[in-house]
Amino acid sequence: MIYGIFWQKIKYNFLEQKAEIMHMISLLCRKAHWMILGCSIFTLSGCGFLMNKDTNKKLTHLEYTVSEAPKWTALFNRDSGWLGGDGIFAIPMRSTGEKHKTDSVLFVFSDTVIGEIVNGKLKPGFRLVHNSVAKLKGVMPEKGRFYYASDKKGKPRTMFTPSTSHAEEGDYYWLGDGFVNKALDNKVFIFAYRMHNEGSGAWSFKQKGTTLIVLQPGSKPPFKNQKQIETPFIIKGSDTGNGTLGAGIFANTESAAAPHPDGYIYVYGVKGKAKSLFVGRVLPENIKKFDLWRFWDGENWVKGMKQAAVITDSVSNELSVSPMPDGRYALVFQVNGMSNTVGLRLGLSPYGPFGPIIKVWNCKEPQHKNYYTYNAKAYPALSKKGELLISYNVNAFHFLDEIKKNPHLYRPRFVKIEYK
Repeated sequence: MIYGIFWQKIKYNFLEQKAEIMHMISLLCRKAHWMILGCSIFTLSGCGFLMNKDTNKKLTHLEYTVSEAPKWTALFNRDSGWLGGDGIFAIPMRSTGEKHKTDSVLFVFSDTVIGEIVNGKLKPGFRLVHNSVAKLKGVMPEKGRFYYASDKKGKPRTMFTPSTSHAEEGDYYWLGDGFVNKALDNKVFIFAYRMHNEGSGAWSFKQKGTTLIVLQPGSKPPFKNQKQIETPFIIKGSDTGNGTLGAGIFANTESAAAPHPDGYIYVYGVKGKAKSLFVGRVLPENIKKFDLWRFWDGENWVKGMKQAAVITDSVSNELSVSPMPDGRYALVFQVNGMSNTVGLRLGLSPYGPFGPIIKVWNCKEPQHKNYYTYNAKAYPALSKKGELLISYNVNAFHFLDEIKKNPHLYRPRFVKIEYK
C-alpha cells in the first residue's frame, strides 16, 4: 500500500514531493501502530477516529496560574509620538549564527494614534494612521523604538499603503501575522488585509483582498524597498461565511526553533460569524507559489482554501498557535472575537483536534460601558521557560471621544500564564 501511494505521489510537483511523501508515510506508520498496539491517542472505528479518555484529558486539562505582566504593558504606555495601536503581532528576528536565539523582535500594528500627551491630556492635532511598527532589541520588555512614516511636511502617515495592481484609491492595509523566511534569504513576509471604507460609519470597512508584504533582510522603516504580492487567500460567499488567511502563523521549522519541526509554515484563517478557524500550510521556499499551498480538510491536506475544514470556532480574527513543553499546542484567542475573556484551547497538533475553551483571563477594561477588548494572542519567543506571554487589545465605542478622555486607552495589555 505504501509503495503504491509513493509512486502516485511522484506525480506531484518536485518542490513539495519530498515533504508530502514523508508526512504521508509518517501518518500511515502511525495508523498501523495504532491498530496493532491498541494504545494510541486515537482508535479506529467504522465512523472515523474516536478519542479515548487519555486524549480527552490532554484536550481539557491544564494546570496553570495567570497574572498581569506589568512591565510588558508599560512598554507600550507612551506620551510622545506613537501613543497606541491594535493588531499587534511580534515577528522574531533570529540571528544568522544562532538559529535558536532571537536577537530582536519586529512588532507590527494596524490602526495607530500618533500625537502628544501632556499632563495626562491628548494635545489637539493628533493623527490616526492605518499601520506602524516597533523594534525591540532582545526579548525583554525594555525600551523599544516605534516607527511610522511621514509625508514631505513631516506629518505622520501610514507606513504600508496598497500598491498592487488590484489596489484602488482609498484602500489601506490592516496587518496580519508575519515571519522571517530563512529559506528565502531571511526576507520578512507579512500578511496584510486590503481594506476599504464603503461609508462614513466607524464600522463601514470591508476587506477587498489579502496581500503579502515582503521586506528585504536588514531593511529599516519606512521600508521603501518593500514588495507587495496580491494573493488568492480571501473567501467570499462560502457556506460558512467570508474569510481570509493571516490571523496567526506557526513556523514549524528547525530554523524557527520549533520543538517538533516538520518543515512547514502553518497559516491560520478565520471565517464567518461563528469565528471558525481553518488552516493552510506550505514549505517556506514555496510561499509565493500559491498552487503549492495545501489546506486541512479534516482528513487530508488538499488544494483550495474553500475546501478547508473548520477545526474549531469562537476564536478571534487575530490569534496564535504555540507549542507547549509537553508536546501539546496552545491556541490563544479572544472568545468570539470581542469579549472580556481570553480563551485557550489545547490541541494535539498544529491543526488539531482542539479541546473546549479554557477561560484563562477576564479582562477588566470592559467594566467601562464604552470599552471593549479583542484579538488576544501569545508570544512564545518573548516568553520565559514555563510561561506564555499573552496580549489583548483595548478599544472603545465612540473612539474619538474616549481617546481624548483616556489618551492611554488604545494599546495592548499583557498577562502571562505559568504552567504547573
